[in-house]
Amino acid sequence: MILLESIRNKSVRVGVIGLGYVGLPLVQAFTAAGFRVTGFDIDPEKVRKLAAGESYIGHIPASQVAELLSRGLFGPTTDFAKLRDVDAIIICVPTPLTESREPDLSAVIGTAESIAENLRRGQLVVLESTTYPGTTEDVVRPILERTGLRAGPDFQLAYSPEREDPGNPKFTARSIPKVVGGIDAASLELAAELYGQVVVEVVRVSSTRVAEASKILENTYRAVNIALVNELKMLFDRMGIDIWEVIAAASTKPFGFQAFYPGPGLGGHCIPIDPFYLTWIARQHHFATRFIELAGEINTQMPAYVVGRVADFLNERGRPLKGSKILVLGIAYKRDVSDPRESPSFVVLEQLLSRGAIVRYNDPHVPHLPKMRRHSIHMDSSPLTLELLADQDGVLILTDHSAYDWSWIVEHSPLVVDTRNATRHVVAGRERIRRA
Repeated sequence: MILLESIRNKSVRVGVIGLGYVGLPLVQAFTAAGFRVTGFDIDPEKVRKLAAGESYIGHIPASQVAELLSRGLFGPTTDFAKLRDVDAIIICVPTPLTESREPDLSAVIGTAESIAENLRRGQLVVLESTTYPGTTEDVVRPILERTGLRAGPDFQLAYSPEREDPGNPKFTARSIPKVVGGIDAASLELAAELYGQVVVEVVRVSSTRVAEASKILENTYRAVNIALVNELKMLFDRMGIDIWEVIAAASTKPFGFQAFYPGPGLGGHCIPIDPFYLTWIARQHHFATRFIELAGEINTQMPAYVVGRVADFLNERGRPLKGSKILVLGIAYKRDVSDPRESPSFVVLEQLLSRGAIVRYNDPHVPHLPKMRRHSIHMDSSPLTLELLADQDGVLILTDHSAYDWSWIVEHSPLVVDTRNATRHVVAGRERIRRA
């Protein structure tokens, strides 16, 4: 097989569609292994920045983008006609939810249509976007086959779920095992061989549906367990028990327990979304995923719970929430990244504002609040100064960035409400700290 041989000798030309938090690290992995990569994106500003050696992703510095360009193996473009010039096409586009919390596959569908306009015999197409089981076969394949070319005999089609963990220095695109499923044996062989050139391990599965389901399982597992500790946190708060101390004690068991931690809600591009993809497809099969849906309800109520706790702690000090000055620390959905997607901080901000609080925020990684699909708050990050802290009625920790000096923050704040256990090592001023 010609394509198989070109993969093995690294003469294959790779196209990555979607140059975001998944696609750009994948580009890095392929170019580091010596492959030529064309990056495709519908956003001309992203392409312009990449071509100029700039970065728009916090944990990928401009120096790494410049290195990509210096090798001469990477070229970003908005011209999807250039898909005809690549041999393997990897789709890394967003799969969010609609307002009614149903799968929004518009980016996947639009991308498949763009590929179909330029599809040629002998190409390999791989979907990486997180989605429900059946998407590759039932959504992408029919679009590509409108060309008259058939998946299998004329082009190969596979699914390999992304497993990025933005901001985690221990795991990169190259060091995380890759699950791969194909629509037939040839598709599986080609996709597995392609990824096998750039990642530490390829895990072959029997079908694209199994590969799709594995990703949904990974994130649903996390969502359900986070819901469990969130519910226990609310219970233990009433009982006067510190959930963080409980988790630390349980974690000493060397088997049968994995620690998950509570927080102000779920964030990121996967965990708050993927379980709803599963519940949606379950309904198509007349099956109710009650356990998963209950976990979703618990996690989505956490921002309101946090705001309620802030109001309680202010009341202890004789202050109503309305009119109180609240400084929110952290907008990004997780520590030390600039990614605000699905961050519960936006919901908390909106609820604080709706209840009359005077709110400001600081996040060293998010200088301005971007317009989100369901949120539109116009606010800039305030410089974190002694004067700002002293002027607040309360400081609310929503993201525990490592750049923050927690001892200094507690020292100069009248009240600190901590949703992340960020202040656990602070000694002085602990009487001003409250857990939420």
